[in-house]
Amino acid sequence: MYFQQAEHNPPHFHVVYGEYIGAFEIQTLWMMEGGLPMKAQSLVQEWAAQHTEELLRIWNTQEFIKLPPLE
Repeated sequence: MYFQQAEHNPPHFHVVYGEYIGAFEIQTLWMMEGGLPMKAQSLVQEWAAQHTEELLRIWNTQEFIKLPPLE
């Protein structure tokens, strides 16, 4: 996530995977922009589904907390 006053709704987070980038809506897990390979998209969506509450809290408070990776 970028913490900027200009950051726009809907609540989302950014992903970098090698040379690919994407942005995912937190509530729907839809990739709203970018072009990640399908396997990477599914891994990101699986991870985000496990951390939706924390991601929304980060978005709303703009206080970064480290979230664990997929296991």
